[in-house]
Amino acid sequence: MKKFLDSDFLLDTETGKRLYHEHAAALPIIDYHCHLPPREIAVNHRFENLTEVWLRGDHYKWRAMRINGVDESFITGGKSDWEKFLKWAETVPYTMRNPLYHWTHLELQRYFGIDQILHAGSAKDIYEECNRKLHTPEFRVQGLLKKMNVEIICTTDDPADSLEYHQAIRNQGAPIKVLPALRPDQAMAIGDPVRFQTYLEQLGRAADRSISTFPLFLDALKSRHDFFHSVGCRVSDHGLEQFYTVEWSDTELKNIFEKVRAGNKPDTLERQKFQSALLFQFAEWDFEKKWVQQFHLGALRNNNSRMLSSLGPDTGWDSIGDFPQAGALSAFLNSLDKNNRLARTILYNNNPADNEVMATMIGNFNDGSVAGKVQWGSAWWFLDQKEGMTKQLNALSNMGLISRFVGMITDSRSFLSYPRHEYFRRILCGLFGKEIENGELPDDPEWTGKLIRDICYYNARRFFNWEEGQ
Repeated sequence: MKKFLDSDFLLDTETGKRLYHEHAAALPIIDYHCHLPPREIAVNHRFENLTEVWLRGDHYKWRAMRINGVDESFITGGKSDWEKFLKWAETVPYTMRNPLYHWTHLELQRYFGIDQILHAGSAKDIYEECNRKLHTPEFRVQGLLKKMNVEIICTTDDPADSLEYHQAIRNQGAPIKVLPALRPDQAMAIGDPVRFQTYLEQLGRAADRSISTFPLFLDALKSRHDFFHSVGCRVSDHGLEQFYTVEWSDTELKNIFEKVRAGNKPDTLERQKFQSALLFQFAEWDFEKKWVQQFHLGALRNNNSRMLSSLGPDTGWDSIGDFPQAGALSAFLNSLDKNNRLARTILYNNNPADNEVMATMIGNFNDGSVAGKVQWGSAWWFLDQKEGMTKQLNALSNMGLISRFVGMITDSRSFLSYPRHEYFRRILCGLFGKEIENGELPDDPEWTGKLIRDICYYNARRFFNWEEGQ
């Protein structure tokens, strides 16, 4: 019987072990989509304790604790950090077969050198040992990133963000490149006129102009797009339930904007026209600047209205949605491609029922100009676990070219989440190793090793234009 989380974890064959240890393990990490706070990187934040770095903001753990019957006061409420950690430790044994069980213990091993299983009985010793290390200089934020061999991070940033911390990090000459990624979801969120008006004021301050008309609104967004580029941004990102490709006119957009700005709620068709127009505009700007555009599709967000009103968004009340994706996504990509205005693109789906849709959709718009120009992104959110990753890798292999895949992201708010890249790399090497030993792939260590290195690191390194203009 193998030891839990030994050096050959998830590697069942000798070939898989060689592929991982010789080709994947030591590669740097490019995390081109995450939600890490740039301020904490810029100031090289020191975490007070393990609860702060591990539990604050991690809605994956919050959901598990709620399912396990933990009261909200121990999750997002007023209980002490130790009490919150103890409730998490009590929950961990009940997370067996959930990826949180693997991630929790990988993080304890990789960051803190702790091999103990976390449970109520071991909680105090683990908490105190981790806290001692967190108070040392090498366990500040930049040290944690260095420990995991992180090379490039793309955060998630609204057009109204100042990007002051990205600029501070660059001015420090930090060895880790931390770049913004433009996420303009709020600019399209006209369903709540009050919130949208507040956002217009924030955007106007950032762009240093008053926004009273739709053309001025577009001008402000273009100004921020240009500014993001000047700070090193080469990536955009959109979180959408689904695409809408509804035809619009300039007059309609002007009227919709004025209606919402006056405090009136738009109807469904008006929202769809507005979003369609803005998505197309952002895509054209991305193409002009040679950015990579990302689309995260299919999450049904904020299902629990009571808890949304109490805690706000991104607190663990989201799920997989069953939205139709293929038709509108195809029409959107085609509308750009037919005019040769389609930027390099990464598509992510949250519903596993859409796996084959995405795996085949990307092949419709790869035009030979760039290897893997349109990508199906790594298994995302509810799917970034062993089975979800395996299904994504298999579908992409069956219907596309896994060899051109740009690999894993964390999509995380936690500085302790980087073992997820290791998790992905082990699963990938395990798949290749098993098929080589079954005679399904040739035993060609040089070529297969190259493919593993490309998927884990080099494809992403080549896909983005981070160096251009730097």
